[in-house]
Amino acid sequence: MTTSKPLVIVTRKLPDPVETRMMELFNTRLNMTDEPFSRDQLKAAMAEADILIPTVTDKLDAKLIEEAGPALKLIASFGTGVDHIDVPAAKKKGIVVTNTPGVLTEDTADMTMALILSVPRRLVEGEKLVRNAPGNLPSRAADNLIWLGRYAERCEASVRILRAYNARLAELSKPDLPILTHCAALLD
Repeated sequence: MTTSKPLVIVTRKLPDPVETRMMELFNTRLNMTDEPFSRDQLKAAMAEADILIPTVTDKLDAKLIEEAGPALKLIASFGTGVDHIDVPAAKKKGIVVTNTPGVLTEDTADMTMALILSVPRRLVEGEKLVRNAPGNLPSRAADNLIWLGRYAERCEASVRILRAYNARLAELSKPDLPILTHCAALLD
């Protein structure tokens, strides 16, 4: 006796590997347009799905949850937090609510470091000055290292930061420049 796969309805486009794996495991309906579901579409999806995979853009209030079909047993939110879901209403209806905690931890840390580095150094203002400056200022990253002169020779500090991010050198655009070769060797 074979059992049918649960019907999973995904409300927004997810990363390709996630969608591929879901299609292997479940009877999955994907949102190929990545347009937000309307309230009526959410209601229809919740009426027939065994599992609903919303994102933080989908507001699942008590009324929608109360009207969900009897097959809906899991709301697996793709993203951090469940503020967009009325969890007490789901619990009352016997629907389990999950999310993906920690999924944004690395991104949040990256943005924190970017802000820590950019604000006191006024990087946004400096970028605008360089971009709008008259003359032939360097425009490519490798050329910018040359333009920075002696500061590029102090790449050890930059390499320490890059190592913290597990950075690897993809390609050395100007292998004849000693400073770039030196920095590349430090990353190896």
